[in-house]
Amino acid sequence: MSMQDTASGVALWRQVADGIERGIAEGRFAAGEKLPGEVEIAETYRVNRHTVRRALATLAERGLVRAERGSGTYVEAQRLAYPLRSRTRFSEIVGAGGREPRGQFIDSSEENATRELARELGLKTGTPLIRIESVRLADRTPICVSTTWLSAERFPDAGSVFASARSMTKLLTHYGIRDYRRSSTRITAAIADATDAMRLDLALGRPVLVVDSTDVSIDGKPLVTKRSRFAAERVEFLVEET
Repeated sequence: MSMQDTASGVALWRQVADGIERGIAEGRFAAGEKLPGEVEIAETYRVNRHTVRRALATLAERGLVRAERGSGTYVEAQRLAYPLRSRTRFSEIVGAGGREPRGQFIDSSEENATRELARELGLKTGTPLIRIESVRLADRTPICVSTTWLSAERFPDAGSVFASARSMTKLLTHYGIRDYRRSSTRITAAIADATDAMRLDLALGRPVLVVDSTDVSIDGKPLVTKRSRFAAERVEFLVEET
């Protein structure tokens, strides 16, 4: 089949992409909704599945849709407004936006503190730490992948606690810490590596916003330090004046 409509001079894949984009703009496909399958779209536009795949890939590159392995293609939600403040809680931020916050535990392990991690946590270099890997989602959409480090002595078995609680706030509460605040935040840009791209359902080469942060107790003692990689096309950071 020709990839160009001789009457309009517009490539067929572009016509399909434009049609789906109009459907999203007009509300026929709502945020988070699963699009019809490739066969149905192909029949609707009278094109082949290769043309549909190219159209969907273009929409995915523009951040309008997201393909989930083994499930289908979904309309991306609007970017999540993510305030950066002294008291930053993922669940509260996502919930305030009318979406359901979810956490997925990936893995935990023990390692010794590097000089940088030791400085952030107020510990000696080489001190045993617990490292926790997790993914945070808003509804079905992965928002960020996080690596968190805590003192193994102060937070024994923290990996198992987080695997059950799936919330850093709940983990700290488990150890008697009822409140905490952000002491530092640093934001840089990067390209998602293969592992992060897979966990965030991103195409290889897509950008992420890397947020390095440290949380402390109300009296200023370091509790956790974290490196989070946010899908850049799914969030907008709001820096609030204090």
